Amino acid sequence: MEVLMPEPQIYVERTLAIIKPDVIDKEEEIEDIILRSGFHIIQKRKLRLSPEQCSNFYAEQFGKVFFPNLTAYMSSGPIVAMVLARNCAVSCWKELLGPSNSLRARITHPHSLRARYGTDELRNGLHGSLSISSAEKEIRFIFPEAILEPVPTGQRARDYLNLYVKPTLLAGLTALCKEKPADPMIWLADWLIEHNPNKPKLQYRISQ
Repeated sequence: MEVLMPEPQIYVERTLAIIKPDVIDKEEEIEDIILRSGFHIIQKRKLRLSPEQCSNFYAEQFGKVFFPNLTAYMSSGPIVAMVLARNCAVSCWKELLGPSNSLRARITHPHSLRARYGTDELRNGLHGSLSISSAEKEIRFIFPEAILEPVPTGQRARDYLNLYVKPTLLAGLTALCKEKPADPMIWLADWLIEHNPNKPKLQYRISQ
């Protein structure tokens, strides 16, 4: 009896992360935690939002008591915005962040980023998208030039593998055989990173 295996699929999700003005001096430390938690930083930008831009970014919070303080806080200095990618990026980033109230986070999620870097309910150190749809909207807001294409699955995923992944991997293995390095795994990993045809370019900009 033939056992039917499910077709292989590729799942990659993106979310927006923001290091807020009061903890921007912890940028390298926070990025290290992000990378060690399995995320890839595919775009990065340093900028300063105006109060009007903050109002537009947090438009869904308009009318709430804390809204004026929120926009003043977010426009008080430069921020670092990053597009993070991994499987289940939105939920994993939210879990790593912890509760939005840093005081509560220290009690219920003491190892979360907001517990470590936040001050209170308003100044919680970092931002994360609440859902996949809000992530797409927020990424377009901060990175207007970003192209957010649907993640390929099924036949489109196999076509992508055949077009980009397999040729690059074959070329890397061929080069590995010719080079015969002492540590083939590390050599191949470095070669693939260097020759990735879709290697993302981090963007560093400061906007006033």
